[in-house]
Amino acid sequence: QVQLLESGGGLVQVGASLTLSCVASGRSFSNYAMGWFRQAPGKEREFVASIGYSVHNTLYADSVKGRFAISGDNAKKTVYLQMNSLKPEDTAVYYCNFRRFDGVNYWGKGTLVTVSS
Repeated sequence: QVQLLESGGGLVQVGASLTLSCVASGRSFSNYAMGWFRQAPGKEREFVASIGYSVHNTLYADSVKGRFAISGDNAKKTVYLQMNSLKPEDTAVYYCNFRRFDGVNYWGKGTLVTVSS
């Protein structure tokens, strides 16, 4: 089992920056990826960004490319999401995701990001 704890959400104004953190605990795996998904009110959960453990390859949704940056600290089992130039459409609950080598997913409880215009 893997437990995920997100932090860093909040209320910000358009154009501001915010950094989300997610700490993983529990069983250790040697091959996994971590990332972020988000769910806006009335919408389905969508992929935001991910980072691989072994080579730290990163992937981003088109909607956040150039504005968001994902990074990880393997020693701390922590993944970060630096969000810049925030827009009202970035308002959502952001969920941390841990994907095992065999495809099993673990989820955090989410942290709310609200971008006010």
